[in-house]
Amino acid sequence: MNKLINFFKKLYSFILYDIWRKTEYELSRTKRLLYGLVKITILAIRGLIHNDLNIKASALTYSILFAVIPIFALIIGIGRGFGVDKLIENSLQETFIAQANMIPVVMQAVGRYLDSTNSGIFIGIGLVVLIITVMNFFMQVEAAFNNIWQVKKSRSVLRQFSVYFSTMLIIPILIVFSSGLSIYVNTALSQSVFNQLLNPIFRFSVKFTPFFVNWIIFTLLYLVIPNTKVKFINALIAGIMAGSAFQFFQIIYINGQVYLSRYDIVYGSFAAIPLLLLWLQISCLIVLLGAEISYAAQNLQNYNYEVDTNNISNRYKNYITLYITYLIVKQFENQKPPLSSDQLAKEYKLPIRLVNQILSKLVEVSVLIEVFNDLSKNKTYQPAFDINKLTVNKLHEKIDCFGSEFFVNDKNPVLDNLWIKTEEMRRKTEELSENVLIKDL
Repeated sequence: MNKLINFFKKLYSFILYDIWRKTEYELSRTKRLLYGLVKITILAIRGLIHNDLNIKASALTYSILFAVIPIFALIIGIGRGFGVDKLIENSLQETFIAQANMIPVVMQAVGRYLDSTNSGIFIGIGLVVLIITVMNFFMQVEAAFNNIWQVKKSRSVLRQFSVYFSTMLIIPILIVFSSGLSIYVNTALSQSVFNQLLNPIFRFSVKFTPFFVNWIIFTLLYLVIPNTKVKFINALIAGIMAGSAFQFFQIIYINGQVYLSRYDIVYGSFAAIPLLLLWLQISCLIVLLGAEISYAAQNLQNYNYEVDTNNISNRYKNYITLYITYLIVKQFENQKPPLSSDQLAKEYKLPIRLVNQILSKLVEVSVLIEVFNDLSKNKTYQPAFDINKLTVNKLHEKIDCFGSEFFVNDKNPVLDNLWIKTEEMRRKTEELSENVLIKDL
């Protein structure tokens, strides 16, 4: 029993502290991959809880119910323009096979929607309503993604329109391509002399195709929707994980509908509605969890030493602040290229999270300035004034005196007397290193 308790204590300590104290520069390639996957999983679960993804998924479910007909109409309408609308309809039915009982109803509504836009004044009104509905849905998705990525500003309306409808144009092309590829491979295989040999491989590829299509669609979502630069590899990791989870959920949902038959007893002919809402809720949750995974994968190094940096003592933080300032000053004195936060973290084995916090503070108090490198497009740092005047005391004074002071208006003799004594002690301490330049340390 004690061994089991000790095991869980060590596991808890490993998850909370130890794993975050191992940076990617200290690990072998295999361990780096394993540690990275564990960290991403922990951060995604944490984001699921702290970012209220379940509530956001509920809001998106509500938006989808209004947008599903216009979105399907837009996709099929684009396909109709190229004469492949029937192929797209069949593919959509196969993709959303978990809602096989609802798809015919949706498709009938889509057909009526498209037919009604082809005659009379409704063609203009219908098109406007369609665009506004689709735009509103994607704006809701972008807002959820931006919140996960901690992006404060959304795209302009013009950029939103171009990005969203470019994405909508790619989806029918992707559907036609995957369907056409399956038909081509099937035809070529039936005429091949290796039919018997390749048939098992083809059957496997047919079953694997939905996973592949989901990976592409989910990767595009995580790459395009957030209003920030998402690296392709991080979007791909999230796309594969979320796309696979979505497809597995489809399979589980279809096979589990037998056990959900009690809804027929309670809801009768309306049983499809709560099941649809359940399916949409979990599907949206998977999409948002994928966004958390892409964010965690791209910002993994920001969480190194997270607990330690959150609980860092003032003494040690002042020491690291002096150390970072010294490194930047020496780089400038030696006429070398200015350093970025990533370079400081990598070359000097410092937690990137702490480095970013300190650099932001040093820029704020006008000890350093930000310089943008035209070649690498990175933000680098240089001293804000003459390094021959930047003493240790000057650095501490700028940091300590930054902010509001003397905001207690009422006369307080004890407070005033203590302030005078404290300032006297501080001045005596500063006299010992008054002329010590940071570059001479």
